[in-house]
Amino acid sequence: MADGLTTRPSPASSTRPASSGRPASRASDARRWLTVRWRLLPWWARVLGVFVLSRVVSTALLVSFAQRQGANAWTLASPDYASFASIWDGHWYYIIAAVGYPSALPLTETGHVAENAWAFMPAYPFLVRGLMELTGASFATLAVVVSTVFAGGTALLFYKLLRRVLPEGTALFGVVLFCASPLSPLLQVAYAESMFLFLLCAALLLLLQRRYVAMLPVVLVMSFTRPGALPLALALGLHTIWRWWRRRDDPFPGREMLAAGTATVATAVFGVGWLLVAGLVTGRLDAYTETELAWRSAYIGYGPLVPFTPWIEGANWWFPGGLGVALLVISVIALGVLLLSPWGRRLGVDLRLWSLAYALYLLAVFFPQSSTWRLLMPLFPLLGVLALPRSRVWRVAIVLLAVAGQWLWIDWCWWVDGYDWTPP
Repeated sequence: MADGLTTRPSPASSTRPASSGRPASRASDARRWLTVRWRLLPWWARVLGVFVLSRVVSTALLVSFAQRQGANAWTLASPDYASFASIWDGHWYYIIAAVGYPSALPLTETGHVAENAWAFMPAYPFLVRGLMELTGASFATLAVVVSTVFAGGTALLFYKLLRRVLPEGTALFGVVLFCASPLSPLLQVAYAESMFLFLLCAALLLLLQRRYVAMLPVVLVMSFTRPGALPLALALGLHTIWRWWRRRDDPFPGREMLAAGTATVATAVFGVGWLLVAGLVTGRLDAYTETELAWRSAYIGYGPLVPFTPWIEGANWWFPGGLGVALLVISVIALGVLLLSPWGRRLGVDLRLWSLAYALYLLAVFFPQSSTWRLLMPLFPLLGVLALPRSRVWRVAIVLLAVAGQWLWIDWCWWVDGYDWTPP
């Protein structure tokens, strides 16, 4: 009898554990089912899932700011999404799509070249104009659609690019960081960044595949979308030298050597193509550079473009007394350390060569201002380094910080609050 009493459970004790454990078990089973289903999806479906979810977040942020936007130089108060997404440089692209480029450069009262459409390259606005002719839809609507489609394509190509150097899960999280980054709202407004990043990503992927000739049509279109072909030519040249240096360990046949050299020269020529077009049409060979210099005149006045001096001038303008130059030196050293670190080396040689070349290009020609953050977007392959830690806490925290950064960037750069000197 004693043995029976110890082995026979009471009704309460036999049912309570099962009852209390069932919800937890069901939740665990549901998570396991979702995880399995997610992993069974093809890679492109997972990437597009990440992209769509990120656009929901960014769209909600942009709409919330549009509802509170006051009347400004481009829109009435509380504009619709497409109108709000077409302000700032989007209006320049609209002018180009509508009437093209001026044959004579506009001048200021002091005789300097004024801000004008030649600062913006034609591939994006002409593509939108072509779709306007085909569909009859407005520029604002089609510009947003074109940008968003190219952004989705960039997310797909970025995954393929990272998969060349990183594991699957890390590559996918790199895409998450790209789609959630503080400047990711730019991927769905009337700017050429989405189209440029798509073409750049395609070119880098072809570079990693060593398909040099196939790069050329991509780079040609890219060179008339946004500035970037010249640093890509530098990266190609460094890539060619690197392959020649390591030819004993990694064979570099003469045919590939010729293709890489040809691609380097052609990319450099493409990089100055828009400068030549602007010069031929306007009759001034310095038309493009003088137009670009007009945008920095509000900060430091007019002056010639002397390579590698704009960042020093900008550092002293933003942070006088030597602090700005110190911060600039620290930033340059930090980038060098990152590229040479074990984490940076995980990206491989070619993506680091591109990052180095593009950073040197910005240091040579760009004056730092509020649009600096946008000009840093082509360094997106470095997001692969931030994607390396597998800690769930790290990944959740960095995504939340990125989304918070979107709100801060829209508030500071995109949203127009009276007299605004922080263009995106």
